[in-house]
This record gives sequence, C-alpha cells and structure tokens, in this order.
Amino acid sequence: MSGPAAVMAFVLAETAAGGAAFLFLTPLWGEVRRGFFYLTGAVVLVLAAGAAGSAGAALDPAAGAGGRLALVLALALAGATLAWLVLMMFKLRAVARVLGVASVALAVAMLLAFARTADESGALAAFQLLAGAVFTGAVLDGLLLGHWYLTDRKLPRGPINRMAWALIGSVAIEAAAVLAGGFGGFGGASAASGNGSLSPIFTVAGVSSWIAIGMVGTTGLIAAFIKLTLRGERPSAVQSATGFFYLAVITAFTAELAAKVRFLP
Repeated sequence: MSGPAAVMAFVLAETAAGGAAFLFLTPLWGEVRRGFFYLTGAVVLVLAAGAAGSAGAALDPAAGAGGRLALVLALALAGATLAWLVLMMFKLRAVARVLGVASVALAVAMLLAFARTADESGALAAFQLLAGAVFTGAVLDGLLLGHWYLTDRKLPRGPINRMAWALIGSVAIEAAAVLAGGFGGFGGASAASGNGSLSPIFTVAGVSSWIAIGMVGTTGLIAAFIKLTLRGERPSAVQSATGFFYLAVITAFTAELAAKVRFLP
C-alpha cells in the first residue's frame, strides 16, 4: 500500500482495534448499560469499514497480497462488529459478548496484516500499530464513556477513572513506539519529498517523527489534566474531563497520522 490513503488506513484500523479491545477486555460489560455498547460498536464498525475502504484505495498491485489480506480482515472486523450488534438487539447478550471478544483477536490479526505492508521491519511496524491501537483506543473509548455519563447519571466514577489511567499508560507505550522508529528517514518516506528532505537538516520522516512525539507529549499532559479534573466530586468534573478527552482526540490522531507517515513505501 502507498500514499495518504495508506496512512489513513493504518490509523483507522488501529483505532477500530483499540476501541474494540477496551470495550470487551475491560470490566465495562458489567458496569455500563447496553446502549454504550451500541454507541461504541457503531463507531468501531464505521472505523473498520473506513480502514477497509482506505486500504482498497491504497492497494499497490505490485506489492503482493499483504494489502489485500489487511483489507479482507478489516472487512471481517466490520462484519463481526455488525454481527454482535445485531445479536445484542435480539437480546442474545452472552453470544454477542463472545463474538465481541473474538473480534478483538480478529482486530489484532488485521493489524499484523497491515504491519506486513509497511516499509520497515515487520516486528517494529507491528509494535507501532499495536501501541497506536492502545493509544487511540483509550482516547476514543474515554471520550465516548465521558459522554455516556450524561445518559447514565448514576454510573460511578470507576470506569472513567480507569480510562484516564489507561490513557496515561498508553501515552508511555506510544512514546516508546515512536522513539523505537527513530527520527531518520526510510527510503520510501524520503522519496516522498522528491529529494529526500524538507531541509538540509530534516527528512520528511524525521519531521513527522518530531511532530508525533510532540503530540504524544501533549496528549500526556492532557491525560494528567483529565486525572486531576476527576478528583473533583461534583458531576461537572466528568464533563470537564470529557472536554479534555476532546482535545486528546485531536492531539492523539495528529500524532498517529504523523507517526504513520514513516510507513509510506
């Protein structure tokens, strides 16, 4: 895969994977009402479908079958998400939960398939995509959970506090992933600039890495503000924390888009 569509496919895929993982691999199932799963599941469905569409636009016929496999798995994740949503509508919650957990494994397989299309080592690309999934998934589910408190006024603070800690932890993982990628340019990323650099000092990939680490750091600062805000006892504290999650969405997605420029072949 190549071009801006490939970058978008990577970011959408890891966000869908992270959103599904936090939804089904944390205690949310027994804490929030069914409507939250409808809301988050619908967002994951759109993200997975968007990843498939972007992957299709970025396919390079000369690059082998890796991109096609990633596309198929993204579609499969969208299909599995739609299936468990339908099962929940028919009140088959136990079966829906099993399928939802299975969709997380499918999401991981999708990310590994996307990693095979990157213009760097497969292991490093897989680590960066999985780290990105944790990072963007924490932001996405945290934002949606913050909004859910407006619907369920009796929901205790436990879930939103846990998502705040998850975001803080994900910032550390994402920072490690960006740093592991380095600040030099791979051949493909350098070629994207025509002569291999934006200036005599910085390559395209190098600049994007600096942007990524800056945005990750900013997201970490926002995560600290979220945690401090949630120390307040008034209901407005959750609303304020949700506002900070909005900022985190902007900085986290900017970080991921910049980081995935290095994946361009």
